[in-house]
Amino acid sequence: MSDQELKLKVMEAVQDDVNKGIARLDSAFMKQLDVNAGDVIEIKGERTTAAIVDRAYPGDIGLNIIRVDGNIRRNSKSSIGELVSIKKAVVKPAKKITIAPVQKGVMVRASPQLFKRSLMGKAYVKGDLLSLGKTRRRVDVQGRNVGDIFSAMEAQLGGFGFGDIKFVVVDLDPKKEIVVVNQETEVQFNPQAVELKEEESISLGVNYEDIGGLGDEIKKVREMIELPLKHPEIFERLGIEPPKGVLLHGPPGTGKTLLAKAVASETQSHFILINGPEVMSKFYGESEANLRKKFDEAEQNAPAIIFLDEIDAIATKREETKGEVEKRVVAQLLGLMDGLKSRGKVVVIAATNMPNVIDPALRRPGRFDREIEIGVPGKEGRLEVLKIHTRNMPIQGSLYGDILLKEIPDSIKNRVTNLDKVSKEKQEKISFQKEKITLFNKNKIKTEEELKGLESELKELEERKDKADQSLVYALIENIKGLNGKIKEKKEEKEKISNQILQYDQKINSLNKELLIIKEEINEIKILKEELGKSKIKLNNLAEELKQIDDLKGKHNITDPQYQLFENKASDYYKQLVRFNLVNWIIDNARKKGIERNLTEIAKVTHGFVGADLNALAKEAAMIVLRRILPDLKKEGIEEGDVIPEEILKKLMITQKDFIESLKIVRPSAMREVLVETPDVNWEDVGGLEDVKDKLKEAVEWPLKTPEVFKNMGIRPPRGILLYGPPGTGKTMLAKAVAKEAESNFILVNGPSLLSKWVGESEKAVREIFRKARQTSPTILFFDEIDALVPRRAEASDSGSRVGEKMVNQMLTEMDGLESLNDVVIIGATNRPDRLDPALLRQGRFDRIIFTPVPGIEGRKKIFEIYVEKMPLANGLNITELAEKTEGYVGADIEGVCREAAMIALRENLQSKEVKMEHFVQALDVVKASVDKEVEEAYEKLADYFSAARAKEIKEVKADYFG
Repeated sequence: MSDQELKLKVMEAVQDDVNKGIARLDSAFMKQLDVNAGDVIEIKGERTTAAIVDRAYPGDIGLNIIRVDGNIRRNSKSSIGELVSIKKAVVKPAKKITIAPVQKGVMVRASPQLFKRSLMGKAYVKGDLLSLGKTRRRVDVQGRNVGDIFSAMEAQLGGFGFGDIKFVVVDLDPKKEIVVVNQETEVQFNPQAVELKEEESISLGVNYEDIGGLGDEIKKVREMIELPLKHPEIFERLGIEPPKGVLLHGPPGTGKTLLAKAVASETQSHFILINGPEVMSKFYGESEANLRKKFDEAEQNAPAIIFLDEIDAIATKREETKGEVEKRVVAQLLGLMDGLKSRGKVVVIAATNMPNVIDPALRRPGRFDREIEIGVPGKEGRLEVLKIHTRNMPIQGSLYGDILLKEIPDSIKNRVTNLDKVSKEKQEKISFQKEKITLFNKNKIKTEEELKGLESELKELEERKDKADQSLVYALIENIKGLNGKIKEKKEEKEKISNQILQYDQKINSLNKELLIIKEEINEIKILKEELGKSKIKLNNLAEELKQIDDLKGKHNITDPQYQLFENKASDYYKQLVRFNLVNWIIDNARKKGIERNLTEIAKVTHGFVGADLNALAKEAAMIVLRRILPDLKKEGIEEGDVIPEEILKKLMITQKDFIESLKIVRPSAMREVLVETPDVNWEDVGGLEDVKDKLKEAVEWPLKTPEVFKNMGIRPPRGILLYGPPGTGKTMLAKAVAKEAESNFILVNGPSLLSKWVGESEKAVREIFRKARQTSPTILFFDEIDALVPRRAEASDSGSRVGEKMVNQMLTEMDGLESLNDVVIIGATNRPDRLDPALLRQGRFDRIIFTPVPGIEGRKKIFEIYVEKMPLANGLNITELAEKTEGYVGADIEGVCREAAMIALRENLQSKEVKMEHFVQALDVVKASVDKEVEEAYEKLADYFSAARAKEIKEVKADYFG
């Protein structure tokens, strides 16, 4: 037992370690403390607690830190950045443990056995707070992390825990000791919640680990708030006043309120929440008095944090406010925040999503010293948020081929390592048994020698008795009796030793047989590993077989003949995996590793989603599973209030399909006001136009998918693309296809819909559209019929209203103004490009002007192939002939021809099951070409015009700009 004690700085845990009771240390410190992964360490801050130690992540090696989650920080009464003492714990087996929920009004009805499975192997101190959602147990597995081993509870309940319900260790036996729960421990559960002291209940709230994607923002908030509250002496020494307030601003749902709660919980400060509107009162002076009361309460309970949620409701600009009450409330707030009276250790945090509405007097140093934007999270941030919201969800990861290919040799290698370990243990047992036999043989020889001595003595006494006088015979008989008793004892002892030797011999034989089987298995597994290592084809085939068996598991019962069929056809390699009990192990491990990739894929496509949206997404995925399982409940005859059987509960697994399905329902909250679509059009759905597709890929797909390439070249990607051409040539369809292929949000704006009769409203609508696009980037902003929105300014002025001119100006500044458009591509579509303002058509605004021509014969063939693909066609349909007959037809016309041909077939016979060539020929008489030679030539002239210099035209309309 090492008495070594270390002092390390506390840091927050990574997402994957939250609620698992793990403390991560550098392996050098573990060596100093004489502990291995899975051992228990004692952590001492203001209070002592225990945790399971595990190795630090590579990025933390060499740093003097210990990573623990919010529960362990609360149990040791320490905060991030503080030093705690760490040493190897003296642990005792728990005879009895009593736990209870701690939230007010919570009553949990459950079997103590359920909790025991979760508590097994974990270390506790009386008064410890714990979460039972996805806990892990203490293990000693060579070469593997503690975090890799799931607890019995998770394994047996299919991942179902108690979510975010917190429990407290109410009582322990032995008391005042660090104890480990084992099989013999009696677990008692108190269903009634236990009330904690006020200062203890503060820390029951949100921890920093419960906030995802706001690492930098948390850092800024901590330096502004934690330092003044914890170490005011630093500011006294520097001779400055500590910061008094922080204004958090950003879109709704990004985590502003959550961040404030986390700060209060982590600093263990008194937290006062003021919801903007609730301060207001109808009585004169009452509103200001309410504010003063809250600030007085904070001063009396310092250190304290006052949180003003939705501050824009009570602190609007005074010059724009008509009511006297609102003006007085703002004045009172200004006085309280930076008045003559010192506030002491009270920090004000305010949150708003409309910072420009707040009175400017509040937004100065001394009141709100710093404004921190809580923006929409990026891909990494979204992944963190998803991990938090799916922490207690039973997710079944997808089976990825590459993960499976890696997992097969890894699992085989682990199996060999484990068998080697078992083999070593058995050999040690054999050595121990042999030592015992040697000792018994020595005892046996000694007993035999003693027995010979006793028998010789008995013989001598018998001879003396025969020759002795009558007076001595009685005494000799007594001696002989005594010797016979001793001889009997020695014979029994000899027999006992012989039996023990026999038992140990049998054990050695049994162990040798087991050892032989293990060695044979190790050799077979090594051969299997070698063969699979040599041939990638064999490994790929085996991975495919594992995928098939997993697919069969999902669809059929184990007793199904399909299984037998598969087993008979399966390869020898698969049969060997079955024999070595590796099939389920490999699939389960591959699925667990697949969860991370599933969440990464969801994070990639949820552009513009804030934390609240991702929470809604996770809930919706769970509801989809629930809807799927409800028929099973009805089938089983389970009524409301009945206990749901465990086998049905185990079916409640959330898959990637459920998340993808929920994406169709949950959209980013910031985008609800604008028309948003998730296009389901691919490049293959657009017939012909290969040249246009290539140009769009270069201009849109490349910059959004691989922005680093443009950065390396030192250039800015195109900002806008104008698609022009005759009606029906597929401009809107091309925009949808590019949005789908670039995996971006797609905002569709119909030009006329932005126009309003109210002054300034049209320009505001344009500003709002661009703001939403920036917020939800990467976004493709598609303006359909853009000529209606931004006509030439000379024409717009002539019409009497200057709305058109203002709209053009607004579009010009939005597209190439001071505020940059990152990851936002604007696509405009028009069939009247000559009506657009020429200032829009310069580089930096619409960089690419792409003509979508009337399709040629090859293009028409491809369009016909797309539209007839799902139609029941008769033999003899000649698409080449149709393409030849449809000169001047655009995509929309060809779609009309196909529809009309089907309608003609139905008119002939409502039960018709095929469309013939004659129907298409008849349809050509009904649907005529929408573009003739004259129109086509006009557009081609326009194409020539756009490729020429436009300076002359800009010069001609210059005078009109000034009205």
